[in-house]
Amino acid sequence: MPGQLLRPSGFRLAAVLLVGVGIAGCSSTSERMRGALTAITPYKVEVVQGNFVSKEQVDALKTGMSRQQVREILGTPLLADVFHADRWDYVFTIRRQGVEPQQRRLTVFFNGDTLARFQGDTMPSEEEFVATLDTRKRSGKVPELQASEDDLKKFKPAVSASPTQDLPRSTQPLPPSYPPLETR
Repeated sequence: MPGQLLRPSGFRLAAVLLVGVGIAGCSSTSERMRGALTAITPYKVEVVQGNFVSKEQVDALKTGMSRQQVREILGTPLLADVFHADRWDYVFTIRRQGVEPQQRRLTVFFNGDTLARFQGDTMPSEEEFVATLDTRKRSGKVPELQASEDDLKKFKPAVSASPTQDLPRSTQPLPPSYPPLETR
């Protein structure tokens, strides 16, 4: 009987040692996997919310304009509150991978139906805003393009006596009118 009791405990000891070795092996493997996974970043969806308002649009605003004129210039406001009927808020947020999030606000105040004043962040021009969206790396050096007359002659088609005779069918002039698509 004493031999039988040692067997299970010896088996348990071996099992515990195997599990311990397995866990120790897994921890170094998991550290390597964790290191590899941090090097790979998942794709994050570009999130654009609100209305982009450019400097040109803000410059077009003039006090005394009607609500409809302001809406034609800036678009529908992101926030038009029932409790603040004479205030429209234009908020624009963009979050992109690898780029600092951008947020801009413009608040337009009305007196009745006419524009009284507006205030908000300094808005970029449309050109400046598009430049911030383009994250492609520039090489900096543009090759000089030049071609000699002989190089250009290689690409010019030879002129024939009848210009439509030698051209492929797709480049021939179109008929003055087409037949109907369906006949009844």
